Amino acid sequence: MRWGDRPVWPVYTDPVFDHGLLRSFLAVAETGSFTRAAGRLDLRQSTVSQHVRRLETVVGRELFVRDTHSVRLTGDGEAMVGFARNILEAQERAAAYFAGPGLRGRVRFGVSEDLVVGRLPEILRGFRLRHPLVDLELTVELSDVLTGRLRAGDLDLVFAKRRPGEDHGWVVWREELVWAGAEDLRLDPAQPVPLIVYPPPSHTRQHALDALARVGREWRIVCTSGSLNGLRAAALGRLGVAVFARSLIPEGLVEVDPENELPHPGEVDFVLASRRTTMREPVAALAEMIQAARPH
Repeated sequence: MRWGDRPVWPVYTDPVFDHGLLRSFLAVAETGSFTRAAGRLDLRQSTVSQHVRRLETVVGRELFVRDTHSVRLTGDGEAMVGFARNILEAQERAAAYFAGPGLRGRVRFGVSEDLVVGRLPEILRGFRLRHPLVDLELTVELSDVLTGRLRAGDLDLVFAKRRPGEDHGWVVWREELVWAGAEDLRLDPAQPVPLIVYPPPSHTRQHALDALARVGREWRIVCTSGSLNGLRAAALGRLGVAVFARSLIPEGLVEVDPENELPHPGEVDFVLASRRTTMREPVAALAEMIQAARPH
């Protein structure tokens, strides 16, 4: 519509970005799946889909390209990722500011090497937003090493794996272990199983060896690395197979095809353990956030 020679633009109200819609959108963007996003948020898949559709209505743009096999961000969706994170962080900062003086202190926090690829970045980001005055001293190591350092008084809180039969700490969740390797890896049944493992003491290493021993399958350690990136690189290089918790398989690797006939490596408990029976407030706050972020 024009008035004389000048265009008359329609007046729009500013879009309201509900934090629930933004969280659902980010979960889909980060997991690449409505199903996995729903699991992360403990919501129904239909609810997450509805949230994304409502957000697309608010902005008037399509944020995802959907087909039967994948969910991909559009160009506008990629832009919205940055906006959504900034909006949610601003809301968290505002809530923390007006909630009062907040917690202060330092937490010496130990985390198992393979948990670093899971939800740890999300947990740490959320903890920083809620408790900006708490400093973290992060140690990444093998689970048994962390447990020893906790007993020695070097750490305040440990998030790590626990062997069956052990009773230290409290279980956050239990998960099935699986064999993982490069997507097109095929094992020769006539040859020893080529293993990629952490050095001892390692829970997944021992699970792999015990499983193969139970069925009398020969094995050979082809690569040992103390870092998750080292294991991933060796597996991507098709040197062999490694054992991981199913939800923590590193990017680029896949669960080994059952046709390779490898024995089931068992289950593992992910636990939190504290140096003290009664935790200091900053330590308790971090423990509560980790428990809230557990898979459902």
